[in-house]
Amino acid sequence: MSGPGNWARLLVPAVPVAWLVVFFLLPLVIVLRISLSESVLATPPYTPLIGAAPDGGLAWQGSAGNYWFLAADPLYLKAYLGSLRIAAVATLICLVIGYPMAYAIARAPEAWRLALVLLVVLPFWTSFLIRVYAWIGILKPNGLINNLLIAIGVIEAPLKLLDNEFAVHFGIVYAYLPFMVLPLYATLVRLDWTLLEAAADLGCQPFKAFLAVTLPLSLPGVVAGSLLVFIPAVGEFVVPDLLGGAGTLMIGKVLWSEFFTNRDWPLASAVALVMLALLVLPIALLQRRRGRRVALDGGA
Repeated sequence: MSGPGNWARLLVPAVPVAWLVVFFLLPLVIVLRISLSESVLATPPYTPLIGAAPDGGLAWQGSAGNYWFLAADPLYLKAYLGSLRIAAVATLICLVIGYPMAYAIARAPEAWRLALVLLVVLPFWTSFLIRVYAWIGILKPNGLINNLLIAIGVIEAPLKLLDNEFAVHFGIVYAYLPFMVLPLYATLVRLDWTLLEAAADLGCQPFKAFLAVTLPLSLPGVVAGSLLVFIPAVGEFVVPDLLGGAGTLMIGKVLWSEFFTNRDWPLASAVALVMLALLVLPIALLQRRRGRRVALDGGA
């Protein structure tokens, strides 16, 4: 027997499911459809998947040729591997810098925490593009850093701080560090600090207590922060384009070039879907393995 309560229970999950279908699944299907087409000089710049057959019927015209092209061309493999490597290194740097920051904020007096968190998110109040352009002025050969180092006599000639991989790592770490700090802080602030006092009473040294107590309990924040940094860093376009120069090859720049310079929408769609698979499949397998482990622990 249906009633208002049953309809409400159906409506609650229906809203997020509809949101995911309209704004995630449907665009994904459209991109997949384009990736199976061929590029043409027309509007839209790709062929239909179903066209007229010689006998007057309909015939399937799609193919996986764009994916075979990606597999055969070493340029795209180099771009994928370079993006994964740069994103992984930047994520590790964010973790090394962000963990002490989050730990210090979590252990600070409660009256100070809100102000410290606001300082972490303060860069978000300024346009991301403006902040990246500001770093161009700071890192360029006649920029603030080089002029300061030359003025105090540390160097005689300007350092090459721009248009290289160092600048890309620097820009990504600067841009995404708050995404590492905030999940770590949210995890650390909820920890039971009496566990560390108990470890100290049992003769455990502070660093050993951190490794045995604090670090394992903060792993959910580490995983969340690492994913929030790594996933957008892989597809980053603005930072490598403005700070890395022509010598830095990342998949975001390749994707932009295929879409807007070459106008090869099918190949660009294939590039995007392969990048999505490289990110989503490992995370899905990790979540599945974690779910099985939780189920086994619960059954035990």
